Amino acid sequence: MNTLHSEPDTIYDVLGIGFGPSNLALAIAIQERNEQVPPDERIQAGFLEKQPRFGWHRGMLIDDATMQVSFLKDLVTMRDPTSDFSFLCYLREQGRLVDFLNQKTLFPLRIEFHDYFEWAAARVDTLVEYSAEVVSVEPVTVEGEVRWFEVVSRDPADRERLVVRRAHNICVATGMEPHLPPGTVLSDRVWHNSELIPRVAELAGRKAVVRRAVVLGAGQSAAEAVDYLHRSFPDAEICSVFSKYGYTPADDSPFANRIFDPEAVDIYYNAPRGVKQSLFDYHRSTNYSVVDMDLIEALSRTMYQEKVQGQQRLRMLNVSRIREVEPREDGLDITVEFLPTGEREALSADLLVHATGYRPQDIGERLGGVGKLCQRDEEDAILVGRDHRVVTAPHVVSGIYLQGGTEHTHGITSTLLSNTAVRAGEIHESLVAARAANALATAPSAV
Repeated sequence: MNTLHSEPDTIYDVLGIGFGPSNLALAIAIQERNEQVPPDERIQAGFLEKQPRFGWHRGMLIDDATMQVSFLKDLVTMRDPTSDFSFLCYLREQGRLVDFLNQKTLFPLRIEFHDYFEWAAARVDTLVEYSAEVVSVEPVTVEGEVRWFEVVSRDPADRERLVVRRAHNICVATGMEPHLPPGTVLSDRVWHNSELIPRVAELAGRKAVVRRAVVLGAGQSAAEAVDYLHRSFPDAEICSVFSKYGYTPADDSPFANRIFDPEAVDIYYNAPRGVKQSLFDYHRSTNYSVVDMDLIEALSRTMYQEKVQGQQRLRMLNVSRIREVEPREDGLDITVEFLPTGEREALSADLLVHATGYRPQDIGERLGGVGKLCQRDEEDAILVGRDHRVVTAPHVVSGIYLQGGTEHTHGITSTLLSNTAVRAGEIHESLVAARAANALATAPSAV
């Protein structure tokens, strides 16, 4: 049953495209304020999500994997510590608050935090429509001004039918898309790690024989995939291929972690381009191509134990790259080059998992005609205001907000959970201000 209006005379204050943690946090901020203000001051919001239900990296919900950010960086606490949408309120409702506190940790299980997200999403479900893939967004011009957008999505009940909704503003939070090396052809034997859990379950379900699996990548997801495959297929050899000498530990030290502080966004946003790049380069080790030390030590310990036992199933093919992947009827032939010498090794494998990260989707591809309204800098990067609103041409009255894809303007937290609550609050405040300004501009003059 549709919960969102689609009548021609309905114009939303904001329509969110995508409903992951970022737009979920925005929905919560809007709902909380709407419950406290008169009806004529409420933000009319809706969110469209192509998935049939809420889901956040479901393919990597490994049973014992923990979050890499504190539970206090949930959907609301950094914005409003009194909100009853917090992780602690979730724990209280689930009857696990004391049990969690006894664990003496800031980092919950990933599956638990995902359940928290689902719990929060269920409480704002009147604002979202699932199975509603957005296929286009087009500007509507009235008297020379772009006054609103027409957001076209698929009808959940009839995928061939399109539903058109109007909105003064849109908030794009479609997440990242898997990044793959050029020329990669996905198949039943070649995956991106975002599919890890369901793919392994499918293989286990049909009792497929896995003799060797290869994982490409050197980050947290790669190391987790290596560990998970090693545990899931106890008779298989698991080969980890990466161009580094060894896994790099994630820098989660107190001073380095200040790059995730809300104040750091202000500093980054106002810094010259060269300083921005330096800050990003200096602090890549807090998030990119790095691995938690506990997992590094666990994998190293496993390798040593296997050497002692004379049955080494876990191999690290370091300072190496995959040069060729040739499919055959019953597997893959993978050629790995050892970079210092150029020596090549041919591996006969059953699986190849690309743990090669994600990249933001281009706004032009996501939004079609609306993308042409965005102003860009000399390097063709989209200009974005501090309130996460895209800088557009003067005749564009409506707003385009971005949650993600703004690392070049807002820094490393653009795509991370660390600043989700604060970012949602900033966008919400901007929407409230824009709505008030629009109401003032359209109000009849006093006689």
